[in-house]
Amino acid sequence: MDQSLNRRDFIKKSGAAALGFAILPSFISRHAPSDRLRIAHIGLGGMGNQHMQWFAALPDVEIVALCDVDELHLNGTLESLKKLHPDTQAKTYGDFRQVLDRKDIDAVTIATPDHWHAQIASLAFQAGKDVYGEKPLSYDVKEAGVMLKNLTKHNRIFQLGTQIHATDNYHRVVEIIQSGAIGKVHTVRLWKNGFSPGMGHPKPQTPPKTLNWDMWLGPAPLVDYYPERVHLNYRYFLDYSGGVFADFWCHIADVAWWAVQPRGLKSVTARGEKTDGVADAPKWLDADFEFENLKLYWTTLPPNVPGAAERGIGAYFEGDKGTLICDYETRSITINGETVSDLPEVAQKLPRSPGHQQNFVDAVKARTSPESNLAYVKDMTMPMHLAVISWRLGRKLNWNVEKEKFVDDKEADALLSRKYRKAWDLL
Repeated sequence: MDQSLNRRDFIKKSGAAALGFAILPSFISRHAPSDRLRIAHIGLGGMGNQHMQWFAALPDVEIVALCDVDELHLNGTLESLKKLHPDTQAKTYGDFRQVLDRKDIDAVTIATPDHWHAQIASLAFQAGKDVYGEKPLSYDVKEAGVMLKNLTKHNRIFQLGTQIHATDNYHRVVEIIQSGAIGKVHTVRLWKNGFSPGMGHPKPQTPPKTLNWDMWLGPAPLVDYYPERVHLNYRYFLDYSGGVFADFWCHIADVAWWAVQPRGLKSVTARGEKTDGVADAPKWLDADFEFENLKLYWTTLPPNVPGAAERGIGAYFEGDKGTLICDYETRSITINGETVSDLPEVAQKLPRSPGHQQNFVDAVKARTSPESNLAYVKDMTMPMHLAVISWRLGRKLNWNVEKEKFVDDKEADALLSRKYRKAWDLL
């Protein structure tokens, strides 16, 4: 599978869908400058440009700053912004700390590699900024806790970039499951087709002058540069991310956490395969999770259940009265042998989203909690981190929910966090 094409297709598809939700009708007049949210975008690769385009389409937002450690990304995004808003006065920066120092910026979006998410967000909270951050939430478990602590202390707003959360389909799936139509859900199966590439065996090179390689690495270990390691490919290296599994977990796990709210994680058992190249994130990873009164499974290939084979990503809920299968845009409910796409008798109770980005803007202005708030996504993201640890150690791990530690397992506990490079430990 050409994973880069697969991801580009995903970004294009989900980006278009989310943008459709984000753009308001053309007859709405532009807000007065004093009413507009002043936003800076930090990290300007593929998703960073999506962020810029999404927020640039909102009439109550003004983009005032762009930031990236790669001058090519920075200049390219500025040109794109100028095409959308020829009168833009946005300033450009190579160091996000200069952005956070600006008192006139209300909020930032973060689309850096995963290993920078938590520090930048926490520093933004400390600087009085609200944050729209890309997924996954953090590089490790400890970072997520630090983020929540800083958000709470500084009374900030955070929205995770789970754009699919805003769709009507996910809202409807949650309504149907929480109505009890398929009974008590005892098993959930999640999957995502796709294998992490090995990236070959490249030789070290001198970083291009347009890239601040030391700052790109930031808190991660100091290593030699080669192009196969940076930008989109970073997700295939454990120093920065966790492969296709970590990349897509939250997009489909989101609907499961929202619908059935798994509680009391007891254990995780992961298995998978290494790549045949320098990339050390799992080529593929499957995981079994045991919660109180719920079993949850993640697989790389679709499970052997009706309707899964034709869905490259999906969730399958098994209740004692029926089943429901869904992906981002579709759903099927089977009860007593009859399969339908909806249950009209189930009332619509959940307020629909104005768009994921607009929901964030509205929450910032009203000082209310957005849909993909930090406390919720922290709970939803943690099992993903634990599964990667189980895969790295090659064994089942038991979890203590109250202590947020493994049960009598210091080796596993050591992987819940890592020590930052001294120069880039900024908190």
